[in-house]
Order: sequence, then C-alpha cells, then structure tokens
Amino acid sequence: MTKYKHLLVAILIVVTSIQSSAFCGFYVAKADAKLFNKKSEVILVRDGERTVVTMSNDFSGEVNDFAMVVPVPVVLRREDIKVVNRSIFNTLDDYSAPRLVEYYDENPCTPRFEYSMQESVQLTSMAINEFAPSANMVRKDYQVTIEARYEVGEYEILILSAKESDGLKRWLTDNDYKIPESAEEVLDPYIKSNMKFFVAKVNLATFKGTNSEFLSPLQITFNSDRFMLPIRLGMANANGFQDMIVYALTREGRVECTNYRTVKLPTDRNIPLFVQPEFGEFYKKLFEKAYTREGENAVFLEYAWDVSPSAGVKCDPCIGPPPIAQDLVQAGASWIANNSWNERAFFTRMHVRYDRENFPQDLFFQVTPNQERYQCRYILTHPAQGDLSCEGGQRYIEELNMRRKKEMDELVALTDWKGKYGSNYINQYENQKNEKKNWIIPVLGGSTPWTLPLAFGLMVLLIGVLNKIFTRRAATH
Repeated sequence: MTKYKHLLVAILIVVTSIQSSAFCGFYVAKADAKLFNKKSEVILVRDGERTVVTMSNDFSGEVNDFAMVVPVPVVLRREDIKVVNRSIFNTLDDYSAPRLVEYYDENPCTPRFEYSMQESVQLTSMAINEFAPSANMVRKDYQVTIEARYEVGEYEILILSAKESDGLKRWLTDNDYKIPESAEEVLDPYIKSNMKFFVAKVNLATFKGTNSEFLSPLQITFNSDRFMLPIRLGMANANGFQDMIVYALTREGRVECTNYRTVKLPTDRNIPLFVQPEFGEFYKKLFEKAYTREGENAVFLEYAWDVSPSAGVKCDPCIGPPPIAQDLVQAGASWIANNSWNERAFFTRMHVRYDRENFPQDLFFQVTPNQERYQCRYILTHPAQGDLSCEGGQRYIEELNMRRKKEMDELVALTDWKGKYGSNYINQYENQKNEKKNWIIPVLGGSTPWTLPLAFGLMVLLIGVLNKIFTRRAATH
C-alpha cells in the first residue's frame, strides 16, 4: 500500500508541475523604448476633459543649454505643474514592451497525463544660453505677454501668450533661444488657436542641489475639450524622423488616434529559435517593415490591457510586476488614489514614427470603450527532447519540419530577413527520422536499394532454419 501511495504522490507532483507551467510561456526578452535612438516618451492620462501630460527628459549635454517649449490650451496654475520620478517611465515601458516568449514541446513518446488548462514627444528642446526675466521682457513690438511665472523642482517656468508668430519668434530669439528658421511657420497655427506656450529652463543652483545626473520629467494638468499631443514644434527642430512612445491611461478603454490610423502590429507569431539573442534587431526590423507597409503615417498599437489594481491577469506572459496604484497615481490617474476596488485603469501603449512630410498635423486622440486585450508577443517553441523513435515521434518530426519551415517563412514576412540559417534549421531533426527507417537491419548502416530484398531473404532463411529445428524435435519425440 505504501508503494502505491508513493506512486500517487509522484503522479500528483508531475501533474501539478505541468499545470503550473502550462498557463503561459516563459518571458525571455523584451523590445523596450531604449531600442530606438531618436525617441521620446510621453504619458497621457485622460479623464473626461481633464488631461495629464508627463514629458520624459532625456536631454544630453550641459543643462544650462536646455529649454522646453510646449503649446498648451490654457494658462497653467502652479498646482498644475509638477516634477515626477523618472522610474514611472521605466515601470510602464518594462511592463508593456513587445516581448519574446518561449514554450516547450512535450515528447510524444513518453506517457502523458491529462490535465485541464485554466484561461487564466520628443517635445521641442531649444538651446538657451542664459534666461533672466526682467521688467522689459514684455514689449509692445513683440506682442508677447508673460501670463505666469513659477519655480517647480529644478525648473524655472514661464507661461507665454502671443498675438502673432513673428513676434513670438523674435522674442525667443532675442532672449537667446536658438530658433530654427521654420519655427515661425509652425508657431502660427498655435497662436491662431489661442494657445499658450509653456516654457521651461533649468535653475542651475536648484539642479545641483538634487545631486542627480538627469533632469526630472515634467507633468502638466489642464482641462480641454481637445485631447491632443503637439508634435509639430518638435519637428521644426528635427532632422529626419523621430520615434515616440505614448503610454495612455483612461477609465474606460483604449486610446486611439483620430486623425491618423491606429494600426495593430503583427503579434502572436511563431519565429525561429535563433532569433532569441537578436530579438531587439528583429523587432526593429519588424517595426520598420510595418511602418513602410502602412505608408509611414500610422500610429501603431503595442499593448492594451486593464491594469487596474483589482484586475486579474494583465499580460501573458508578464515581463515583471504590474504597475501598482502608486505608479498609476504618479502617472496622473488620480482616481486610483484611494485604491478603490471598483476603479479601473486601462493602459494603451502606442508607437509613432513621425516626420514633417508624413505628419503635417498634431496627434489627436479619443478614448474608446474597447477593452480588448492586446500585446506584441513573438513565440519560440523548443522541440521535444529525448527518444523520438516511436510512431508518434516519427509523425512529430515530420510536423516539426513543416513548423520550422513556417517559422522561417514568418521571419521573412515580418522582417525580410532572408537566408538566415535556412535548411539547416528546418531539417535539424531529420537524422532522427532516418534512424527510425533503418531499425530493421542496423548492421547495414543505412538504407540502400537492396536493403529490403536482402532483409526479406534473411527472414526467409531464418524461417527455414527454425522450421528444420522444430521438425527434428517433433520427430525425436
């Protein structure tokens, strides 16, 4: 009885281990925002007409050469502006990044146990030498007005309004901003829309006191019936295209762009195992091909999921721990502050590659009720290990060859990578299939045109010998 108890325990251990690993694959790599050189990251939170924009500062160089100019719809109050910890961008990026996952085939020649599976911007940076506000800064010939002045964290901030783009351009130039020639053309639509200008520069003394090498992200909050992100100012000072990752949070569902198409990237595709150490380059190639295929003017969806503290699974598989309530509040989703069980937070990650030619307008968004889950995930499947000489194992090898050919075809379709490893990868397990074919006469060392006739002859000879032996024994008795 004790022996059977031990056997039952062993079976339970095996079944339990299968159930625990069958829920999802194992995360092995991610394609985060750092893959793209000329990139910026922005967090957008929309709640009714309230918008919170958090701008990442990856400025490199002397901090006294930094300034930021951002169009805003209203004059911001002091309480509408804050600095936040850079870690919030890392948290959102890590959790929503496109991912590579791996699964493992079971060996069809080993006993199987039945079990049930549970479902379980870059905003404009303009160089500045020195900025010292004084009483004569507002002059009639500029038609520029300083609406407000604040000190927030390591920044000195002005809110400006202007009557015409030429005056604002001259004001910025005369106050040592290096403005590109095309700035006047870009500024004009914002002025005609009666927008204000959020201007920030670094207070050197305050920044030194932070003992940090990096500037803090700036976060602004305002009410507006327009849910938009200004990108044209950033392009006025840019050379070529720029990549921007937008992390959006709402109560209802996905955020989508309204004046450019929002397109899903290919996902849940099976790709060859040798992609694993080159996953970053693979994803860059995949994105570039999709960007070209869609006419170089689409916004791409990379992740969409309910990340509410009370929600269940938030990814499959998960790259790391999900954003907690404190993270969501820091990003601007203030309705999560009380960690109410009923409050929801839907997280959308979008990737846009933009330039002046293909994105002549700013980005306008809408909040949709769509809560369909989506993530960019690419799948590696490891072949079964061990003896595959059984009948099921031989069928498995045939299927494996076909699957690997499809993986290679998928790789070419996604990235245009051609001839990488090729037939060596597809037919890697072909030798095991050949061993099965030759089991009848292993001493012959392989299959030849005369193998089967010789085998038949040997079998006839063996039968004859056995028949004589049995005949003699029968005669003796």
